[in-house]
Formats: sequence, C-alpha cells, structure tokens
Amino acid sequence: MAGKRVETVESLATQGRLTRLQQAFHEKLGTQCGFCTPGMIMAAEALLRKNPDPSRDEIKAALAGNLCRCTGYVKIIEAVETASGSACQEAAQ
Repeated sequence: MAGKRVETVESLATQGRLTRLQQAFHEKLGTQCGFCTPGMIMAAEALLRKNPDPSRDEIKAALAGNLCRCTGYVKIIEAVETASGSACQEAAQ
C-alpha cells in the first residue's frame, strides 16, 4: 500500500458528523444487522463520487458485489437514492 490512500467507512465522517450517505442509511433503515453496512456504504460512496445522480439500476450494479442477508436490498437502495444528487436538489427546493 506504499503511496496509496486507504479509506474506511469510519473515515468518511468529519468531526463526528455523518456524511449525507451515512445519514441516509440511518434514516432509511438501510443498516439492519450492520454486517454488510461498511461495504455497502463504501460501494455507494464510490458510485456517488463518480455519478452523483445514478439510476436505480446503476445503484444495484454498484452494490452487486456486496451480500446483504437481512433486507432484500430495498432499504439500502432507498438510502443511496436519498443521498443522490437529485434527491438533494429536490430537498433544497
């Protein structure tokens, strides 16, 4: 890892404040048991950095490498949609 930067789910929050994505996971009940949450949040964070307004299919594709055994993904996908650019723009209006 020499010369590389490692980010973890814990490093996303700044000064104890959750990111928009972390807050959306909390509000939309996307965490459930918590086992898959770090991977889901980091995969979603990577997606939103590349594409701040992804479609539902793009969200599903970005999260496909993570296994959730609790929710069937509905709440997780809703959390990512809530944190997306279009959801934030609607909330500001």
